[in-house]
Amino acid sequence: MISLISPVETWAHRIPAGAKLLALSALTVALFLTDRPAVLAAATLAVIALYLSAGTAFLRQGARHLRMLWPFLLLIALWHGLTGQAQAGIVIALRLLAALALANFVTMTTRLTDMIAVLTWVLSPLRRLGLPTRAVTLAIAMVLRFTPMLVENGQRLALSWRARSPRRPGWRIVVPMAALALDDADHVAEALRARGGILNDIPDGRN
Repeated sequence: MISLISPVETWAHRIPAGAKLLALSALTVALFLTDRPAVLAAATLAVIALYLSAGTAFLRQGARHLRMLWPFLLLIALWHGLTGQAQAGIVIALRLLAALALANFVTMTTRLTDMIAVLTWVLSPLRRLGLPTRAVTLAIAMVLRFTPMLVENGQRLALSWRARSPRRPGWRIVVPMAALALDDADHVAEALRARGGILNDIPDGRN
């Protein structure tokens, strides 16, 4: 899941988080059960229609979030094409695009706190067995929260580089991007320590 909730209010925002996550899990499994390009292409078109049902503004926002996937999908398709497995490359690319677009749709229409509450409920049997589960929910929440921030940091660094040099930034922004990520991690660690650590930072979903 690569984005946070969209400010564009849609019908999907009113669906409970648990129902959306369950549907996402079932549909993702279904995508991996077929190797037929026509079926996967139809599924991708259905996902596009799902975005469009929420409005053109929502569709454009979702497309911007998924734009980072195109180089990877193109690389997958080209590699399989060069190795004589063009159909396999198309299948993998369509499957990943449909699955990630569905996940993106769910995160764009679901509050992070609602998703954490669902995950906390799902993991509650493990907590009754004495296993710590709050660290797991915190890790998932941080991935969902900070992945878009890392992408935005990379885009800002690339823009800064282009403003100073005619050359493409490429690998040259890796080091400053890593430094920014470490700095953010340090701030998060300090905030967690100030709140008493991870065991006291996340609600257990029972309040």
